[in-house]
Amino acid sequence: MGGPLEGIKVIEMGVWVAAPAAGAILADWGADVIKIEPPGIGDPARMFQYTLGGDLPINPVFDNDNRSKRSIVADLRTPEGLQIALDLISEADVFLSNVRPAGLARLGLGPEELMTRFPRLIYTSLTGYGNKGPEADRAAYDIAAFWSRSGIAHSLTQPGSHPPHQRGGMGDHNAGLAAAAGISAALYSREKTGEGQIVTTSLLREGIFTLSFDLSFALGYGMSIQVGNRKTMGNPAINNYCDSEGDYFWIVGLEGERHWPPLARAVGHPEWVEDPRYSEPRARFENAEGLIAQLDEIFATKTREEWGKIFDAEEDLWWAPVQSIAEVIEDPQVEAAGGWVDVPDGQTTTRLPATPVDFSGTPWAPRSMAPGHGEHTEEILNNLGRSEADIESLRTKGIVK
Repeated sequence: MGGPLEGIKVIEMGVWVAAPAAGAILADWGADVIKIEPPGIGDPARMFQYTLGGDLPINPVFDNDNRSKRSIVADLRTPEGLQIALDLISEADVFLSNVRPAGLARLGLGPEELMTRFPRLIYTSLTGYGNKGPEADRAAYDIAAFWSRSGIAHSLTQPGSHPPHQRGGMGDHNAGLAAAAGISAALYSREKTGEGQIVTTSLLREGIFTLSFDLSFALGYGMSIQVGNRKTMGNPAINNYCDSEGDYFWIVGLEGERHWPPLARAVGHPEWVEDPRYSEPRARFENAEGLIAQLDEIFATKTREEWGKIFDAEEDLWWAPVQSIAEVIEDPQVEAAGGWVDVPDGQTTTRLPATPVDFSGTPWAPRSMAPGHGEHTEEILNNLGRSEADIESLRTKGIVK
């Protein structure tokens, strides 16, 4: 089998990352995803390979979010191009887009219009700030709506410091996963009711959910959780420390009575378990700065690898290395957990990050790298019943590529 969504057809009008990421997940899961792109450069994410100041031969960022799809170029500003889109949607199970609502409405591709014409359709809108309210059509990237507006950046900013930068596509990929989950639930609902529905999510909403620990705390207690400062962490057993070579690791001792004794033993101070300065969580909180300073000195005496062996000898001492990108790529556990996927590229395979869900009964596998701009235009139009003469006429007019 080709994955749990084999036989599902998706029409994607996605740009940059969020909706294309959702489409990539659905394609990995077996759906036939047709990406409608405009003439010219198409999806602007095709230009990622030029953003580093050179003309690089590959575009792995675009490949990652567009693998296993088919691409058709159609100018939807023309009646003929728009009709192609409508013909494709008429045969589809899912319509997926992160184009702003007003833009889709101008094309006649808003949810009301399409759901009236195609009542079994799963219409999926992934926006920056939501589909309602005065800012529903505000332009956004994830660093704006997910990272900044939601409170995430502020919650990670030390007093007196600048807000930290988000890594590329973090919010987009979270929102794409949410959209793929919503689409799957809506498809299941349609099996029971026979009716499609509108599925919406947004970068802002995904940011709120990501920060929901802090936000639920604020809603419930009327106060905010302070930004963590490693030198004064109230629980020194949940903190990052540096080894003798400058490599960091994180101790994750959340449960004080369970996780503090093995940490004390590991650092060679079993007497700390009974020491009144450290024996209770409240005492460790009150003496955190001094205790962390002592732990810093101790951890600086050995390498991370050496500490790892000591930590692993204690059943209830949990920790993780703070890994670089290069270390993640070489991590055997990432490999074992299915973190990578080898995508057929026409010659051999290209390794890319895998989407994060597997299925025992309907395993999925990628089918191809990202399509070229309009690579499948003729094939798709032939499937719609357009003749060779029709296709050539559309090409001559610049409506398709």
